[in-house]
Amino acid sequence: MNARPPTCQAPPAAPRALARTRALIDPSQLAGLLRDPAVRLLEAGCDGAAAFEQAHIDGAVYLDTRALEAPPLFNKVDDAALLRVLLAHGVRHDTTVVVYSRNPLAAARAAHLMLYAGVIDVRMLDGGFGAWCAADLPGVAGRAAAPLPAPDFGAPFPARPDYLTGMAQARTLLAQPDCALVSIRTWSEYTGATSGYSYIAARGEIPGALWGRAGREGDVNSMSHFQHPDGRMLDGAAIEALWRAGGIHRASHNAFYCGTGWRASLAFFYAWVIGWERISVYDGGWFEWSADPANPVAINAAAPPRCETPVPSDLAPSARRPSPTLA
Repeated sequence: MNARPPTCQAPPAAPRALARTRALIDPSQLAGLLRDPAVRLLEAGCDGAAAFEQAHIDGAVYLDTRALEAPPLFNKVDDAALLRVLLAHGVRHDTTVVVYSRNPLAAARAAHLMLYAGVIDVRMLDGGFGAWCAADLPGVAGRAAAPLPAPDFGAPFPARPDYLTGMAQARTLLAQPDCALVSIRTWSEYTGATSGYSYIAARGEIPGALWGRAGREGDVNSMSHFQHPDGRMLDGAAIEALWRAGGIHRASHNAFYCGTGWRASLAFFYAWVIGWERISVYDGGWFEWSADPANPVAINAAAPPRCETPVPSDLAPSARRPSPTLA
């Protein structure tokens, strides 16, 4: 396990400012970016190389998320392995990287870890590959050309360790008045009606965690509370209203978590895009927390918070690891 600084410490200064609002791009913006041969375009997915070879955005290289996380808990691989993956895909700290996926959670998982590593300019295609296809932009078939590896990262690695929280820090964070663990899970998961996953037996929640919402019940790939029906991100003000209703505020340090990190990574990325500074992902999430018998478990029975912002209908589910099961 990598040593990490205290979760609530002030983040280090960035090497140069990034206009975060440009980090979530639409298909036409991506088409313009691809005219620059220095831009690295990555399609992220879990065991999705076959789908990639059937159709993908021209110029993309496939990034399998199994290279970024390791069983049994699907936590991030160690820093040395993460660095090797990034260099193999031609990614340095100063590379402009655009990541997309068929399931937007895969792209978010990759994007969060690149930000943790210290890549300054990380962008994500809003709505994923589906948005590209809906815009009638062309795809290509076949295997992608091998990327030109980067000789070095060009900066200290990782540059943003504060973007990742471990279990020890999660325990400490719960006792801090200006910090919060934010559960990006469905209401049924949060209340312990279901674990949400076929491979996680334990039900319940981390005591003291705030409910940060997620998506449709029974679908651990859904983030419909944060997205339009086509999978594009809601306006930032609407997302902040949802979080305020649950007592979640940008002034606090908020460590997002879910079952194993994917939904939490998308919540992190959305918070990062709208300018939240004190944010991280508790990588181990409910899977890691519930696997340790020393950790307490809560069963939450309160009514869910209300919000003035309507929750949109859900995006169609997509595959990732074993499918969820309802108890």
